[in-house]
Amino acid sequence: MRKTKTFLLLCLLMALFPARMIFCQQKNQQSRFIIARVKYHGGGDWYNDPSAIPNLLKFIEQNGNLLTASDEQRVELIDQKLFSFPALFLTGHGRITFSEQEAVNLRKYLIHGGFLYADDDYGMDHYFRQEIKKVFPDKELVEIPFDHIIYQQPFYFAKGLPKIHEHDGGPPRGFGIFHQGRMVVYYTYNTNISDGWPDPDVHNNPEAVRLRALQMGVNIFMYALSH
Repeated sequence: MRKTKTFLLLCLLMALFPARMIFCQQKNQQSRFIIARVKYHGGGDWYNDPSAIPNLLKFIEQNGNLLTASDEQRVELIDQKLFSFPALFLTGHGRITFSEQEAVNLRKYLIHGGFLYADDDYGMDHYFRQEIKKVFPDKELVEIPFDHIIYQQPFYFAKGLPKIHEHDGGPPRGFGIFHQGRMVVYYTYNTNISDGWPDPDVHNNPEAVRLRALQMGVNIFMYALSH
């Protein structure tokens, strides 16, 4: 009951601010939070780690006081159902391309209340930065300081992002794009947060590492819902 009330309150708050899209969805008379995975073009493996989002959604429901769907949805940026999802997830190891219309749609989605979390699974950085510039040619990815709320609630990360997967060494880094004071894109680099979400035998991460990855996932998507 408390989870239902929490989500309905979020829906009410969105309704009070008409500039924000209303993403509240009904399923069997209960609202459930859904994360949609972006199916992009260019050859990158947008589909990797299929157990990641279902596991994160379950963890969000257990720790975020929120009813969630049991599975991810998949969406192309050209599809109008894009605008029915409260948050998007994008990952991969390689090349990404957005068509002109996809860039237009994604910009419209984001400035009207949507949120994109992109996680570099190694090899995506150059292409993501290039393509997100099509979406926001007037904005830059800026590094997010450790005192930002995304690292503080509901789980506290004193030094920012946890390091989940070693690729080239160096510290994990988080970047954002802001529209009218709201972070609409959050991009993680040199950490691969989502590698800690799949079933334990996929990447064989220690349980403590998986826990920190899942906790950071809760922070990311609870931020998306509350801002």
